[in-house]
Amino acid sequence: MNTFGHLFRVTTFGESHGPAIGCVIDGCPPGIALAPEDFVHDLARRATGKTRHTSARREADQVEILSGVYEGVTTGTPIALLVRNTDQRSKDYNAIARQFRPGHADYAYWQKYGIRDPRGGGRSSARETTMRVAAAVVAKKWLARRGVTVRGCLVQIGDVVPRSHDWNAVEGNPFFWPCAEQVPELEAYMDALRKSGDSVGAKVVAVADGVPPGWGEPVYGKLDGELAAAMMSINAVKGVEIGDGFASVAQKGTEHRDVMTPDGFASNHAGGVLGGISTGQQVVVSVAFKPTSSLRLPVEGVDVDGHVVDIITTGRHDPCVGIRATPICEAMLALVLMDQALRHRAQCGDVGEVAPRIPAARDG
Repeated sequence: MNTFGHLFRVTTFGESHGPAIGCVIDGCPPGIALAPEDFVHDLARRATGKTRHTSARREADQVEILSGVYEGVTTGTPIALLVRNTDQRSKDYNAIARQFRPGHADYAYWQKYGIRDPRGGGRSSARETTMRVAAAVVAKKWLARRGVTVRGCLVQIGDVVPRSHDWNAVEGNPFFWPCAEQVPELEAYMDALRKSGDSVGAKVVAVADGVPPGWGEPVYGKLDGELAAAMMSINAVKGVEIGDGFASVAQKGTEHRDVMTPDGFASNHAGGVLGGISTGQQVVVSVAFKPTSSLRLPVEGVDVDGHVVDIITTGRHDPCVGIRATPICEAMLALVLMDQALRHRAQCGDVGEVAPRIPAARDG
């Protein structure tokens, strides 16, 4: 499927080296101010070619609004957004057009469709996430009206973790890293990886503040379940945690339970979700990215005729895809929250605020 969401639905289309990529947003409420310049900041955060630590591909990523907006305001009709591809280099993929690269979607796509677009990964390229970020610009605007904010940061590259956490440092470096003093260390790490021709994995955390209690469904539409599915739909993601996630395995029940008092929650191990429904605490999602398999180091593989071949991937690639994944994780969090908010309003809008409202834990 190429469509995400229930009431706030986003359909993306296009391939990495096609003429354009785009999306259609259906179910967007009317009355949201929206102009092409609104997309510039978030798309620039996601873009490649900004530093030596990401792919050298440089796209303008200028959004064209084709429908759904009149005199700078959303009308409630489908919003069509288009971004034209301008820096494709398809010749880089001629040598591997009939080969299955290890760790890539090549073989799986071939088995499913019997045909594939080898240029830049085609539909399986991270280029597709441009339109997720664009759609989330709309969602973030709507959520902000309701006091909900979304942000994220990189919290692990290989075995390197932040020595401290300062949200103010995140936007000041190309890694979205929360510890400014470690940035030179990360740059040296990335330079060494690129020189060796290898890659490394990463972990991103995305959080939402201001989410009221009540968003989400108790069984099949759980907020955390849909967040997990949303994050797993991102290229190269191999794991998702809500709150403490897998660390919960080593915890005792007396540690993990988030004690409530009239003054607030004592902790937030659950990541802001209980029973599939938001609690009013900070929603916390952690996402694990595998190391990219696009390496210039030769490896043995198989071609479409079943013959053994030596595969060397050329082209422009990231030594760590997690470096520019923070805006993408933020986008999927925002899209899920807006869809869940609209669904909650449709069914339970008349319920109103129910007492008691327990404040969130001070640390999130």
